[in-house]
Amino acid sequence: MTSVKEFRVDEPATAEALGRGAFVFTDDYSVFDWGKMPDEIPDKGASLCTMGAYNFQLLEENHLPTHYEGVRLPDGDEVLDLGEALSAGTPPEEMVISLTQVPDLPFADGGYDYDAYHADAGENYLIPLEIVFRNRVPVGSSLRSRTDPADHGLDYEDWPDEVVDLDEPIVEFSTKYEEQDRYLDREAADRIAGAASIDRLEELALAVNHVVTEQAAEADLVHEDGKIECLYHEGEIRVADVVGTFDENRFSYAGQQVSKEVIRQYHKRTQPAWVEAVGEAKRAAGERGVADWKSLCDESPDPLDERVIGVARDLYCAGTNAYVGGSVFDAPSLDAAVDAARDL
Repeated sequence: MTSVKEFRVDEPATAEALGRGAFVFTDDYSVFDWGKMPDEIPDKGASLCTMGAYNFQLLEENHLPTHYEGVRLPDGDEVLDLGEALSAGTPPEEMVISLTQVPDLPFADGGYDYDAYHADAGENYLIPLEIVFRNRVPVGSSLRSRTDPADHGLDYEDWPDEVVDLDEPIVEFSTKYEEQDRYLDREAADRIAGAASIDRLEELALAVNHVVTEQAAEADLVHEDGKIECLYHEGEIRVADVVGTFDENRFSYAGQQVSKEVIRQYHKRTQPAWVEAVGEAKRAAGERGVADWKSLCDESPDPLDERVIGVARDLYCAGTNAYVGGSVFDAPSLDAAVDAARDL
């Protein structure tokens, strides 16, 4: 698990009923599935909580079922909607959510036992998939190495050396709880989803993508790709986790990334030995049939320069301000933040 948000259980879920808990967003960040990196990015947690809550409320307005219940302010107990929280002058860092069951996913003999997961899950569980949607295919996308343009109805013999904008989004399924995510064909995804309908998961992903893409366009942001996670409860599928933030999704502005991708690419340029070691460790783990690839990695990441941390902070905060159409954070304009990111 590489999440950089903390998880609190207030009322545990049961086999029949949803519980209640919260995500507490931190200023930690993770790239390349490493987990917590050496630095923190100030205000990152509050920006992601604000943007995530804003999107969940947009989904509710569009009649899409979610696990979102509201937000809490620091040292507060009351569950508020985002507007109430922001009117108090402090962006929230805690998101209140409905909880479902998350059974153990056993790993043995080089594989994961999804039958055991669903035997414990019953009719109330987090679906162990990520549903990925893509509106464009940048150079370097994993989609290019796994598929041909013709697989998606594109009129190219080979992938061109430029960004490909898609007329219709591409939806894919990948694993969620494995140490190394795997993309799945539809048959494998259907088996891993258990009782949940793959068709409904795809429908929800496309609907979420549409809502986030339209909202991003209001701020002149291009929504490039993202993913959703979902829970299943007594026949209903709800959108879970967090939706449409700069960590979960990729956005760009005037051709410049406005997402965690900026930090990923910075590490590729400045710490190539560590990035290469991560890739080698993942390959070795796959060949050996072991889950813990990180124990095979001989390199560790170095801290970021303070200037880079500041640029990243301003990009998160300015991007959130633009996306929600307000001045939640004391930050430069998005134009200025993007210009600084270009210079990294």
